Amino acid sequence: MIQHFLDNHQTHSVHFIGIGGISMSAIAEVLFELGYIVTGTDVTASKITDKLLKKGIGINIGHHQDHLPSCDLVVFTAAIDEDNPELLKAKDLGISIIDRAEMLGLLMKKYKNSIAISGTHGKTTTTSMISLILEYSQYNPTIMIGGELDQINGNLKIGGLDYFVTEACEYVESFLKFFPTIGVILNIDADHLDYFRDMDHIIESFTKFALLIPENGYLIAFNDDDNIKKVLPHIKCNVATYGKSEGSDYIPHNIFYNQMGFPSFDVYYRNENLGSFQLSIPGRHNIDNALAAIACSHILGVPIDKLQQNLGIFKGTHRRFDILGKVDTVTIIDDYAHHPTEVKATLEAAKRYPHNRLWCIFQPHTYTRTKALLNDFASSFHNADAVIITDIYAAREKDSGEIHSRDLAEAITHYHDSVLYFSSFESIIDHVKKYIQPEDLIITMGAGNIYEVGEMFLAKTKA
Repeated sequence: MIQHFLDNHQTHSVHFIGIGGISMSAIAEVLFELGYIVTGTDVTASKITDKLLKKGIGINIGHHQDHLPSCDLVVFTAAIDEDNPELLKAKDLGISIIDRAEMLGLLMKKYKNSIAISGTHGKTTTTSMISLILEYSQYNPTIMIGGELDQINGNLKIGGLDYFVTEACEYVESFLKFFPTIGVILNIDADHLDYFRDMDHIIESFTKFALLIPENGYLIAFNDDDNIKKVLPHIKCNVATYGKSEGSDYIPHNIFYNQMGFPSFDVYYRNENLGSFQLSIPGRHNIDNALAAIACSHILGVPIDKLQQNLGIFKGTHRRFDILGKVDTVTIIDDYAHHPTEVKATLEAAKRYPHNRLWCIFQPHTYTRTKALLNDFASSFHNADAVIITDIYAAREKDSGEIHSRDLAEAITHYHDSVLYFSSFESIIDHVKKYIQPEDLIITMGAGNIYEVGEMFLAKTKA
């Protein structure tokens, strides 16, 4: 019934509960552009809901049963409670109800080529790379990213029906509701342990994702990741691998970093030199992300000269090594890193960036992750000269009292001799302003609201 709803060519109506989310709003906007009548609600007004209103999408603020219009389908986000009045009314009226991930999956089926980028780390960056390569190579893709990309003025660009590019998140196995023709697995690491039982469960989930790809489709996989190697024997579609490991299809050679820490490298495809590539973002990890983007674009037939040119145009997304500004000679950067692997990679990239001393101001994200990966976090900050830890950002969780940011700060002291804990952003700023030196680099890090520290520091220091 739901698939018939998306397959027929008459105009139908869809109501989104929680439409203000970055992914929900993007799906709603795509459906609106495809000719569907779209409405939605959210708890508070925002720039996102204002933008949807201006496009002609009906928005109500607040959740109330009277805010559910006559419609054919209701889409809800995971943040919505089971007793949401609109959800309850939709059930009473017998209206079809699906969650965000299922809606995104059904939307993917409308496109000839649906490219889904998965992995514990690097999804937003790699999705953005592939998107810009295809966009500037005149492929006219429809793009849906989990972050803000200046070159498309946000997280969404609506194109034609031949190419759809999106992230595929493994949390609660939502990516198993997708229908990719090309799937990418960047890496498989321990995370989201509030849902996954263990590492085997995570690998099993990624294996199921890869098995969604049709036999004539492609899986693009990082060949240097031992956990991904456990997935590959089960795959039934075409496989293209990348990495430095022997036997990889796409291999980087002659890696060089310029004075800003931006890497350049040659790419060999099955012993053939495809050419040299220069990135405009720092970090060794972004070579791997770029290789995934190169492999995907190469498979889709993008000419090498276009690939080289358009990959170099990418300057990063918001909250991924995002340069917020400078005060005199002090540089402020913000990054979304919230997992030990990401912390290490980001600080390694920052180490190559011009600076005197490197400050890392870290906000742990969720109690579950902090507790489960405490020891891994503790050893992740060695490239920073000074580490400041602030309170855990709860996100979807409640504080059980089992873990505190002080515990993380204490654990880091076993590996680092300059670690402090501050509960308030104001205290952090006061301390940094007191001890900052010329040419220092400050990087705020975490998936919560830690970026506000950088913004407040810039505002207070310039005042």
